[in-house]
Parts: sequence; structure tokens; C-alpha cells
Amino acid sequence: MKKELSKQELHNLAMNIVGKDLEDQGFEFLGVNSKLKSDPQFVALKNKKLHFVVVRAIEYPQDPKEIDYIFMESIKEHALKFEAITFFAGVGIAHADNYELPVNDTENYVVNYDGLQEI
Repeated sequence: MKKELSKQELHNLAMNIVGKDLEDQGFEFLGVNSKLKSDPQFVALKNKKLHFVVVRAIEYPQDPKEIDYIFMESIKEHALKFEAITFFAGVGIAHADNYELPVNDTENYVVNYDGLQEI
């Protein structure tokens, strides 16, 4: 019996994808927050520099590269207090066979993720 993934489950999927990317790039995690709307999701260290990463699971047909700059500006202001660099990580997730169908727990999905975008 297939079950449509909830917003939190889609978010967790996006978190795993971005977390693996950060790990592969040599980031050291100082804080991870996987709750929806609790930003930033990752506070990480690389080359002795602090990074704030905001993760969003983006469902088709929205563009995962589209950034809400007004919202991200508030995150950036917060990050600057800690001398941190701010990144946005939009992860597009869609049903593999038909983008119009919701992503569920038994069928394949496709990911559209081009990495971190510095704000």
C-alpha cells in the first residue's frame, strides 16, 4: 500500500541529500535541525569558517533554484552576527514516472539538486 510522503518526509529526504553533499565536501556539522520552518537546517564548519545552510524540498512544478531573497536576507543578517556564510539548498523532488503525481513511499522519485547557492 503506497502512502504519499508528508511535507516533513519530503523535507527529511532533502536534508539527507544536502547532508551527504556537505559531508562529501568536507563540512563538519555543528548543528542539524530537521524541523520544518526551523532555519537554518545545517550549521557547519569548513576551513575554520562557519556556514549556515537553509534546505528546502521543492515539489514539481516549482523551480528548486528559485530563492525567496526577502526571507533569505533575514537568515543572512542572522548569519553575519556569527560571521557565517549563508547558503540556500533547494532540492527538487518529483515522482519518477509522472511529475504530476505525488511522491510516495513505494515508487521511484527523481531529484533535481544543483548544490549550494551562496546568498
